[in-house]
Parts: sequence; C-alpha cells; structure tokens
Amino acid sequence: MHAAHTRSVLLLVATALCWSLGGLLIKSVDWPPLAVAGARGGIAALFLLATSRSLRFHFSRVQLLGALGYAACTVTFCVATKLTTAANAILLQYSAPVWVALFGAWFLGERATRADWVTIAAVLAGMTLFFADSLELTHALGNSLAVLSGLCFAGMTIALRKQKDSSPIESIILGNLLAFAIGLPWIVGAPMLSPTGWIALTLLGTVQLGVAYWLYARAIKHVTALETVLIPVIEPILNPVWVLLATGEQPSRLALVGGVIVLTAVTLRAIATVRARRAAAPAPRPVHPA
Repeated sequence: MHAAHTRSVLLLVATALCWSLGGLLIKSVDWPPLAVAGARGGIAALFLLATSRSLRFHFSRVQLLGALGYAACTVTFCVATKLTTAANAILLQYSAPVWVALFGAWFLGERATRADWVTIAAVLAGMTLFFADSLELTHALGNSLAVLSGLCFAGMTIALRKQKDSSPIESIILGNLLAFAIGLPWIVGAPMLSPTGWIALTLLGTVQLGVAYWLYARAIKHVTALETVLIPVIEPILNPVWVLLATGEQPSRLALVGGVIVLTAVTLRAIATVRARRAAAPAPRPVHPA
C-alpha cells in the first residue's frame, strides 16, 4: 500500500505541473474568462471520455456533488480573476486545505494532525509572502468569489475522495460538461481565435485540465483528501516559472522567499507521510524453503 501512496504523491506533483501551465496559456487566448473556462472544460471532457475506460454514470448524490463542486470551482475562479487581482484569487482559492482539514474528519473520517495544521499555516504564510506585491484589500466581490472557489475546490475534493473505492473520473467529466454549458453563451459570442490562441486553448483542455485530472483521479484513491489539496499547492508557485522562461519576467525577492517556504513545507510534509506509510506497512513474510 505504501508503494501506491508514494506513486500517488508523485502523480499529484505531476498534476500541479499541468495545472501551473494555466496562467501562461490563458494569456494567449483572447476570450472572456467564462468563454475560456467553458471551452477548456468541453475539450477536457472529450479528452477524458476518450482516455478513460469502463465509465459508469450512475448520477448518485456523491457523483453529482463532485461534478457541481468541480464546475463551481473553475467558473467562480474565472470570474474572481476578472473582478480582483490574480494574486488575490489564487491565494484565497488555496484556502481549500483549511476547509478540507475542517470537514474531512466529518465527511471522510480523515482527521487532520498537528503536523497537517503546521503545514497549512506555513503554506498560507509562504503564499502570502509570494503574492505580497500584488495583493489588494479592495475588490470585495472578487475576493468573496475566490473564497467560494476555495470552498468548492474543497467540496469537490471531498466528494472525489468519497468515491475512492469506485471511480471519481465520472464526476470530473460531468463537471467539465457543466462548465462547458455555463460558458457556452460566451463562447458563441467570442471572436475568432488566432492559430496561437487555438493551440493554447487545446493545451488548456487536454493538458492543463485533461491530463491533470486524469492523474488527480488516480492519485486520490491512495492519499487523503488533505494531501490532494496540500501537495498541488505548489502549482501557483510554479506558474511564474513558466512566465519567467517565456518572457524573462523575474519574481521579487519576497516572492522567492515565499516560494521557498511553500515548497519546503509541502516537500517535508510529503516525505514525512511517505515514511510514516512505509513504517506502518506490514513486513513481508519470510519464505522458508520447502
């Protein structure tokens, strides 16, 4: 079991890498945020339908809650980004680990430990430093929607984890289809994209969402709900790396310090969990010669 957990931690790191491409790719799509959210959701749904086997859409309560949480998370985040600064939106959305820690014990029986709370505090402190230069106290509506997006992210994660013994990928596909339906009016009225825009939109759907959630759905079977939102928290820290490579725009010294704090906290937490799982695993039985 500890091997499956270690593999799942690595899948979550890969998920964060895919998610982190969003900021750079979205800037290349000259569409309103809801049009982008809907179009990438539609592409991601097609990608997941093509790459997933033995799908079962039974429309149970937990499957639908996972889909609603997914769609609400992506849509409210797009609107929040439009109404507040990107830094505010990202930081407030990543309040999700707090909500998972609070509600995970109630809905999943996964109680947060003292080490979990220390990690959450370190992550939030590091992200605050990382985005310190861009944070603003105005834009109340946008900030509120970003907090709501974090709540929806947590709700989606809990619902997907609740399906760990079945298949959570169906909730993700339904959520993408719902996001597509919500964004469709904006897609219809959007201008024609350039070839670069189409390439970026395709990558958003297939890699930034499709591949990412294909990995996420497999990882969530063998890690706790809190781990599935704590480990990918490195995503907003990685985002400026791609911007730096593409445009040469360098983060501030304060941002670098915050990024180091986040990466260190998440890495130490992941290593400690992997070691604990290995220590708890039963020792292999000796094989005696016949």
